[in-house]
Amino acid sequence: MKKIFNFSVLALLFMSVLSCSSDDDITIVESDSAPVLISPEDGSSIVLSPDLSDNPALTLVWDHSVYTVDTEIDYTIEMAVAETDFAAPVIAGTTTTHVYSLNVEELNTVASSLGLTPFESSAVEVRIVSSLGDNSDLAMISNAITINITSYTTESPKLWIPGGYQPTSGYGPDAFTHSTAPTLSAIAYGDVDFEGYMYIADDITSPDNGFKFSSQANWDGTNYGQGAADGELSSDGGAANIVADAGYYLVKVNTEDLTYSMTATEWGIIGNATPGGWDNSTPMTYDPETKKWSIVVELTPQSAPDNGWKFRANNSWDINLGDTTVNSTDGTLSYGGNNIGVAAAGTYLITLDLSNPRNYTYTIELQ
Repeated sequence: MKKIFNFSVLALLFMSVLSCSSDDDITIVESDSAPVLISPEDGSSIVLSPDLSDNPALTLVWDHSVYTVDTEIDYTIEMAVAETDFAAPVIAGTTTTHVYSLNVEELNTVASSLGLTPFESSAVEVRIVSSLGDNSDLAMISNAITINITSYTTESPKLWIPGGYQPTSGYGPDAFTHSTAPTLSAIAYGDVDFEGYMYIADDITSPDNGFKFSSQANWDGTNYGQGAADGELSSDGGAANIVADAGYYLVKVNTEDLTYSMTATEWGIIGNATPGGWDNSTPMTYDPETKKWSIVVELTPQSAPDNGWKFRANNSWDINLGDTTVNSTDGTLSYGGNNIGVAAAGTYLITLDLSNPRNYTYTIELQ
């Protein structure tokens, strides 16, 4: 149906869209037909990959009988989870043309905003909303088409460790607070093995002051507490908190087997560049405020990878960290990694940072 507005209403509209005319008999006529999405085909499937982030992923094309006013038409691209009647749409973009494209990264960002599960195909509906300026009376909505999107994430899943130990151990002023709790990380999305380090300043003797492993940065996800035996977990939210003695721990959790382990560690440096040679570790000191181990030590010149030094825990080779690359300067570490060379004799400040799970780093500075 045509909608005809008198001049007084039209004047307000023209002010809103920055259009004007001196003719008293101007009318705005809205087309009987809304925009029509003609591409892609309804039911199309798209698999997104982080390796192709800049590549085109989705091109939308639509047809539209224009409004009779000589002004630009604004088109908004809306996407929503299928069968939700666009109750919570995400705006994927805006344009004044009849074509709009998103690359892989942009479409993946929309998928993430919609809460789609990465690496699983999810149905999403797309529609176009046309309007003249901000005048909602002239808005028209296209047909909706469905596309199946397999999105991705480059973030590894985490577990949070909120508990009563936090205030005394350097993890914020409040107990049982996810935002300041240490975390564990899996290698990749979908992996069930988590790892990280945590510090407990005082013995936890009561479950009331213990901790749990949380799948989200709040209590709304799965919260793993103490299972039937030591080293076992329960995914029942009412399970007791886990207790432990004071110490600096390497923590591992398997959320599929519902198991966990905590290995107390004391860190030092070892190698023929260090005072203890290859026989004895030279101990480091942990600082709860910086979350780092450190040592000031005299080192002798040694060439990696055959000589030099590295980090190890508990004066044993069971847990040791070396540089990820021979003669690297980026400070990244891996278990069993390369020896670290020393170019010149001198006094060095060495720090070890294990606070970022699976992204362990070090620094070495000549004093």
